[in-house]
Order: sequence, then structure tokens, then C-alpha cells
Amino acid sequence: MSSQPRLVEVRKNVLKQNDLAARALREQFRAAGVLVVSLVSSPGSGKTTLLERTLTALRENHRVAALVGDLATNNDAIRLARSQAPVKQITTGTLCHLEAAMVQNALEGWDLNHLDFLFVENVGNLVCPSSYDLGENLRLVLMSVTEGEDKPLKYPTIFNTADVAVITKTDLASAAEFDWHSADSNMQAVRPGMRVLKLSAKTGEGMQEYLGFLTGRLDEVRAARAT
Repeated sequence: MSSQPRLVEVRKNVLKQNDLAARALREQFRAAGVLVVSLVSSPGSGKTTLLERTLTALRENHRVAALVGDLATNNDAIRLARSQAPVKQITTGTLCHLEAAMVQNALEGWDLNHLDFLFVENVGNLVCPSSYDLGENLRLVLMSVTEGEDKPLKYPTIFNTADVAVITKTDLASAAEFDWHSADSNMQAVRPGMRVLKLSAKTGEGMQEYLGFLTGRLDEVRAARAT
């Protein structure tokens, strides 16, 4: 007898439990007035570098913190700690994604009322994270110019579950012979109207627009909370 129906049932139950935990997290975040931003991408997109620059820049005028997921090691958490923002590592072991319960556990001991921004860096993977809601306000999907223009076509689900696409390492676009028109066309074919930000964490190109977008979303969250 095939085990497929049983596997489908187990997966549905797992996702249901995750959705319940994510719903509880979202209510916590709303009550605290904190903007929660998750970052998803394939390995090597520059996600950790961008997050370090983000924490450092926002920390001048805002209260920021980060959770970072990885299969093993705490290397990314050590890097992010250089921003002097509170950082916690979530080690997933064999899991290729973060789950809402992991975020709940990692937040123990942190007072969300003392935060403006909470960033959640997911495990480097463009498949599994697409199915798991973490209670975030905003999901950013990153793709670097060195990965090629067809990422949205290869991984449409993650682009459809994200709110904004961020193209990173723009300083390498010429060397990588990155086709901007093709990338934009592929993005819009998968997710018409999706907002796309283009930046280089190394040179700073596009960072002001990106940071302004984040602070603008925080203002929206705070305004909605006040009504």
C-alpha cells in the first residue's frame, strides 16, 4: 500500500501547527509594534552581508535585533554581532528551513516592546522556506546578479510568497554579464507588479532606497497599530 496519503496528511498537520504558531507570533508582533522582516535566498546571495549592513545602519536611530537560522555553526550570528545589535542563532540541524515554533523559542527572554525592527534570516534555500509562515510582516527574497536571471522561473513559489524581491551584488553585474531586462521580465512573469529593489551592500548603491523602504513600512505598522 502506498504511503503517499499518509505523508500528505502528516505534511498538512505540520503546516497547520506552523500556521497556528505563526498566527500567535503575528499577534505578539502587532501588539508590540515591531516590524518583523524575514530574508530568504539561496546560499551565497549576500544575505548575511546585507543584514549586517542593515543592522548597523538602522541601529543609529532604531532598536534592532536579529535571529539567524543555519543548519550548523554560528558563523553568521558571529558576523552579525559585529553590528552591536542583539543576535541569536537558531541551529536547525537537518531541517532546511525555519519554523514558527523555532522563532517562538528563540525569542524567549527578549522584550519585543523594546524593539522597532526584528530581522529573521532564514536558512539558505529557495524551496522549503516558501511553505512556512514565520509571522513576519515582510518577506524579502534575495537573488544576486551572480546567480543568473532565471531564478524566479526556477523557484516561482518563493517569489510568490515574498513581498519584495531584492537583487544583490549589483556591483558585479557587468562582470557577470547580468541581463537586467531578462531578470525584470522573469520576475514580472512570475509575480506581476512585484516591487524590486536593486543594491550593493559592498558599495552602498541602492542602500538608501532600501533602508527608506524599511523605515516607511515601520511607520505604516505603527500607524495601523494606533488606529
